[in-house]
Amino acid sequence: MTDEPVPVRTAASPPGARRAEVEPARFSLRFSARDLLSVAIFAVIYFVIVFVVAMLGIVSPLVMLITLPLSPIAAGVPYMLFLTRVRHAGMVTLFGVVVALIFLMMGHPWQSTLITIAASLVAELVLAAGRYESKWAAIWAYTVFSVWFIGPWVPFFLDRDAYLLAESKGTMGSAYMTQFADTVTIPAVLIMVAASIVCGFLGALLGTATLRKHFRKAGLA
Repeated sequence: MTDEPVPVRTAASPPGARRAEVEPARFSLRFSARDLLSVAIFAVIYFVIVFVVAMLGIVSPLVMLITLPLSPIAAGVPYMLFLTRVRHAGMVTLFGVVVALIFLMMGHPWQSTLITIAASLVAELVLAAGRYESKWAAIWAYTVFSVWFIGPWVPFFLDRDAYLLAESKGTMGSAYMTQFADTVTIPAVLIMVAASIVCGFLGALLGTATLRKHFRKAGLA
């Protein structure tokens, strides 16, 4: 790890200067303490926002289906702000790993952990394809990362009856689970996941618009 300042290309860079001399060392895998702190802070913020929105599902299964896709919009601003702090390759992937582990500790299935890490890795590749400088690469990176919302539902898709039986033993109560069985069907969940990905795109646009000044400073706009 290193805490050395990363050279940032600016308008004051001398004309004709070699790209390697002025381009941030963002393809390096060296993490500074500040990088790790940024990942940890923004991962926790992202988790809290998604968790709070998801808690609205306690009201009813229908409310859950409607409100859960809104969480990528709400979490879009902090995620896009996090991307302005990305100084090295691997930070986006590490962010996904931290988020995945937090959700695993909160009871998400292991399949969700793998999907979240895979989605964050693809998001990292998308951002790298834009050389960590493209606003649209950042927007698509967050959209791709939002694919993880399908992860918690993998056991539901594999065996819906077993999933419902397991959930009925939880704390939601029999009345809630009866509504759940009637309302939460496989097509309904697929629509909800698709809406979550679309809302991820919208959340990225919202975050970009909100943080336009920060994106300029980071060379992403």
